[in-house]
Amino acid sequence: MRTADGPASRQRARESATPASVKGTISDAFRTAAARRTYALPGMALHIYLGHGASGTAASMTAHVAGLRGRGFAADAIDLPVRKAEDAVRAFHAVVPRTAETVVGGQSYGGRVASLAAAEAGAPYAALVLLSYPLHRPGHPGELRTDHWPAIRCPVLLISGEADPFAGIELLREEVRRLANGELVTYPRLGHTLKPVLPDALDQVASFLRGLENSS
Repeated sequence: MRTADGPASRQRARESATPASVKGTISDAFRTAAARRTYALPGMALHIYLGHGASGTAASMTAHVAGLRGRGFAADAIDLPVRKAEDAVRAFHAVVPRTAETVVGGQSYGGRVASLAAAEAGAPYAALVLLSYPLHRPGHPGELRTDHWPAIRCPVLLISGEADPFAGIELLREEVRRLANGELVTYPRLGHTLKPVLPDALDQVASFLRGLENSS
């Protein structure tokens, strides 16, 4: 069962063949009509570029890339220097095309770097996909990493575990409201990884991207 809450607290549900234990729940969605008109281009052929977590490399995103390609999307993983996220944005720009067909994102640290790029003035990206976004350091919920979120104008999909020590779930649900056009998918009892639910998480990403490609 999947539930979506919109700006007017509308609820809709649909049954799924995916077991409830690995089915993500859309716990918050804010999709403005203006954002849909601006970014959801009919027939747009999207290409998604994913950065890795702080302890990984592009190779650690192999399953994500293969899964998205298997779902019909052009996808690639990129290597990033592991340093202060703000300092890695330049390396991000060196390999990721700044086009309206480009979707950016990544796992944890890689997603944070992509979000900083998406928050830049004039960023052209079609969408942003944040997997296990590191909202704060474990044990430091007051040190939020969302000051740049209001500047992100493209649609954003966040996928997170509800037991992630890097993202207190109630804080995350509240912070998503700072995005102009954000959607949050969560998994109960899951920590700072999507590996146990990766097939379903990639289904969520594919559905999100198809919505961008097919909307008129």
